[in-house]
Amino acid sequence: MADIDFKEEDMSTLKDVINPEESELKNYVVDYVGNKLDPENENVDIEMVINVFAKEFPELVMALAEENWIRGYEQALSDVDAGKLIVEEHQKENDQSD
Repeated sequence: MADIDFKEEDMSTLKDVINPEESELKNYVVDYVGNKLDPENENVDIEMVINVFAKEFPELVMALAEENWIRGYEQALSDVDAGKLIVEEHQKENDQSD
């Protein structure tokens, strides 16, 4: 899977309303989800899109979830390695000062 370069302004929360004017795909998805769920305030948020995709396109949601899990696991392993280096350096400093 190709790496995706997310910008801070791309990050959202589940309750953020989607602006369909930002792209043709967003417009299509918001229109589809809005017609499917018929929200009272006519706004479609991220959570609504995820719920519809989970029901109607579970393969996509699972692929994203698996990729996210793998990246999280890799980050955890990287953090463990970095932590070990910090501990080793700290121990060396303590041994030299004794």
